[in-house]
Amino acid sequence: MDTFTGIYEQAAQRKGGEAALEALLVKPKSKAVLRRTADAAVLAEMTKCVFRSGFVWKVIENKWPGFEAAFDQFDVASCAMLSDEDLEGLQQNTQIVRNAKKIASVRNNAQYILDVRAEHGSFGKFLAGWPDDDFVALWDELKQNGDRLGGQTGRFFLRFIGRDTPMFSNDVVKALISQGVIDKTPTSKAALRAVQEAFNQWRSESGRSYNEISRTLAFLV
Repeated sequence: MDTFTGIYEQAAQRKGGEAALEALLVKPKSKAVLRRTADAAVLAEMTKCVFRSGFVWKVIENKWPGFEAAFDQFDVASCAMLSDEDLEGLQQNTQIVRNAKKIASVRNNAQYILDVRAEHGSFGKFLAGWPDDDFVALWDELKQNGDRLGGQTGRFFLRFIGRDTPMFSNDVVKALISQGVIDKTPTSKAALRAVQEAFNQWRSESGRSYNEISRTLAFLV
């Protein structure tokens, strides 16, 4: 496995220099900003990521005002109280994507957020307080306790809400394979642990966020 310095130099060479590479790297939100994130914004981002999964993202973006109206601007208490009849009615709403299971996920994830809020004060505080060096456990937390927030959907949610996390794009997976970290897309506990250890080592060496490390790896391919 190369040092991050070596990986960075290779990526910079491919992208036309360090300045060009730096312009492509996105940093996560600070812990202070993440703590202030409203729970409605969290539910909205969860919903957007759930509906994007397996669908054309542009369609979700175009319909987003309809989603906001249908789900009361993602007020968490209101969405958590949606009845089964309400959910059935939403399945007839042409202003949103009428996928019954994904519509039901809004209520379920609102309830999840309320549970987290009761213990931590808000979902943003919960995310900000999660140990930085154990993103794999955070992925599992979302998968186990959220609805339809496993795999890439959960990782996209974290990335877009501003919580530092790597992504498993095809290019990142290829780079991790070339670095000898894994031999295929990581799904087993052992493979995910190997990824965690590699990213933690690169972060310790460089002081970079997981976001930046992940993006830099992608540019090796």
